Amino acid sequence: MAQRLSEPRRFIQAVVGPRQVGKTTLVQHAVKASGLAAHVVSADEPTLRGHHWLAAQWEVARQTSELLVVDEIQKVPDWSETVKRLWDDDTREGRPLKVVVLGSAPLLVQKGLSESLAGRFETVRVPHWAYGEMKATFGLTLEQYIFYGAYPGAAALIETPERWRRYVLDSLVETTISRDVLLMSRVDKPVLLRRLFELGCRYSGQELSYTKMQGQLQDAGNTTTLAHYLDLLESAGMLRGLPKYSGHLVRQRASSPKLQVMNTALMSATLGLTLEEATADARLWGRLAESAVGAHLANAEFEGICKVSYWRERDQEVDFVVSAGKHLVGIEVKTGRTEGHSGLAAFVRAHPSARPLALGSDGLPLEVFLSQPVSAWLGGA
Repeated sequence: MAQRLSEPRRFIQAVVGPRQVGKTTLVQHAVKASGLAAHVVSADEPTLRGHHWLAAQWEVARQTSELLVVDEIQKVPDWSETVKRLWDDDTREGRPLKVVVLGSAPLLVQKGLSESLAGRFETVRVPHWAYGEMKATFGLTLEQYIFYGAYPGAAALIETPERWRRYVLDSLVETTISRDVLLMSRVDKPVLLRRLFELGCRYSGQELSYTKMQGQLQDAGNTTTLAHYLDLLESAGMLRGLPKYSGHLVRQRASSPKLQVMNTALMSATLGLTLEEATADARLWGRLAESAVGAHLANAEFEGICKVSYWRERDQEVDFVVSAGKHLVGIEVKTGRTEGHSGLAAFVRAHPSARPLALGSDGLPLEVFLSQPVSAWLGGA
């Protein structure tokens, strides 16, 4: 990124990703490496910053700096229109100011970029940390990564599990929902959104129709509201619903989603169990391991590397389907004794060009799979 800042051609650099994944640290290192004089500000305040504040910070940068960095840009109402006006003014006047904006609600930031700033920006996507990064930086074992997930700020607390849990729930979950989701979007039923998040964590790795969600949540609202709230949780990098794989997009959208946490820390903290209790429950541990694989894949999709879905036909199913261009991979995760991978065989019969990939007890070790980028498994499809 430092090289991008030093290039003569100007683009707005938009750094997007969930909270606490290292966006600010990445930009700090890049600014330092670039050697540019920078004016760095943040809109992450209890009261929303206005467009007048953004314009004032822009003017300060014009007078004192070569680079303007604005963190939590999505907190500024109508930020993209203001940035467009100021950026175009600088372009007309030949001002060389470079601009970096950071946001913790990726889909909301991307919407502003696409609607107002087409042709003026480059996106740097920062996903949740991968297993290899957590292992190299904090020494996490595979079991610890599956259970404690991939928040770098929480890694130092895993020796005191209750402190770790409270940090995840209070500093990450509550902060993200209250400061990124509820303040940025209209949510008529905030209690329902919070309960949907908890439900998604409990059922991560499982297919669940919106009608069944309504029953679990005991809410009389409509399924459209639940789908919207799930989209908001995805926009904050917390929870998403994987669509059913099909060659027909209409069928994908109409299918029941497979719930998937974007970081297994969210699942473990919500369940309130210890690592020892989780590993002692074979069924639960299988769901955690599958969710770790799903999070690895879903974060790759966030980076634009692939598309992720699941497949089911009658009583046959495949945990994940990964597609990228002409490449198609069916993935099945098993952590205990199995009777083969009949779902994979059925998937390949239905899609002869697909590559089957079995992970776990009688397939490729999970540690090997999670240690590699998802693109490594697409090349041989």
